[in-house]
Amino acid sequence: MKYNFLVSSAVLALASAAVAQAPQRRSYDGYKVVRLTVGQDVAKVNSIIDRLGLTTWKGKPRAGAAADIVIPPSQADAFAAETAGMEAVTMHEDLGASIAQESTFHIYAAGSANATWFESYHSYNDHVQFLGDLQSQFPEQSQIVSSGKSLNGKDITGIHFWGKSGKGKPAVVFHGTVHAREWISTMVVEYVAHYLLNNQDDAEVEGFLDKYDFIFFPFVNPDGFIYTQTEDRMWRKNRQSSSGSNCLGHDINRNWPYKWDVSGGASSNPCAEDFKGESEGDAPETEALSAWLKSTQAGQGVKLFIDWHSYSQLFMTPYGYSCTEVASNNEELQSLAKGAAAAIEKVHGTSFEAGPICSTIYKATGSSVDYTYDVVGADYVFTAELRDRGNYGFVLPPEQIVPTCEETYAGVRYLLQNMK
Repeated sequence: MKYNFLVSSAVLALASAAVAQAPQRRSYDGYKVVRLTVGQDVAKVNSIIDRLGLTTWKGKPRAGAAADIVIPPSQADAFAAETAGMEAVTMHEDLGASIAQESTFHIYAAGSANATWFESYHSYNDHVQFLGDLQSQFPEQSQIVSSGKSLNGKDITGIHFWGKSGKGKPAVVFHGTVHAREWISTMVVEYVAHYLLNNQDDAEVEGFLDKYDFIFFPFVNPDGFIYTQTEDRMWRKNRQSSSGSNCLGHDINRNWPYKWDVSGGASSNPCAEDFKGESEGDAPETEALSAWLKSTQAGQGVKLFIDWHSYSQLFMTPYGYSCTEVASNNEELQSLAKGAAAAIEKVHGTSFEAGPICSTIYKATGSSVDYTYDVVGADYVFTAELRDRGNYGFVLPPEQIVPTCEETYAGVRYLLQNMK
């Protein structure tokens, strides 16, 4: 089996290529990102964050965990004084500089949907072009699809592809870039599509394509994704307004119409990054995606659904809304998740933890995973948090795109080999 069909990262680093600087409106120059060990000082840490008006990258700090905190230059001295004696590691000494390095895009030439794509991150328009170019290389075995429209009228664009046996088989469905700032998830979804379509001479890949349809949506939050590239790299939500608030954005992955009103798994504050919306399913993106999944299940069945995120290196199963409820095929799901994590680790030594969402990361209500499992009725449902565990967080350097994609394919391969 050929995992490393791409040029090695070391060679890529030496290759010359035209680059274009992505527009970056909100400046993070001089901002630090610090991982603070919370321990049992959760009340103190939350108080510091609130009083200094700081933001965090992984939600509200919890006891026994670590908090990844973004600190503007104006609060650097105050933060240092407030946390004196506490254990802290600097993730980004200058977040603005890290973003500038990450956001140097290689210029994409239309019609060149080849392996060099994975050398850097890309603009939204180039992603749409890449998918179209990839499809045009395999016109008899693929098509560009849409699962609906975003708030701003953008298509939620995907690629549907299949093997020689034709389309209409049980579907493998991937979602990427639900949270707009998680750029690596876009690349991973595209990599798996690119790999499968370009390796059909491999008997195993041919078998996968003949057994399943693959329907991949690399960016299900196009408005938010565009906003990260034009206005604010750290934006998470969609761009939806809420009555009585000047804050924009609903968290698409807290808005699905299932267990939406369960407490403790999302925020009711429109200014919060995990704002669940004013009512269940009121985000246009969620409404479109949920309807599309139900229709696909009715038409051909959904065999496997994976919602790709970053960061933390986790491979997770239902449920997010409860830490006590257990999926009906939980034993099989846990076995598959652990197997996928082990397969991932074998490629580059990247260690993933496996387990249910609620007990592995945190409680999350109104999520796509719980909806797709219980309402849609898909057979196998997972969500993954990709690299890394906190060295870079959301701003993962371009040189880590290829290894992240390679190890992710190994995890996907394991699932395709072992699902019943």
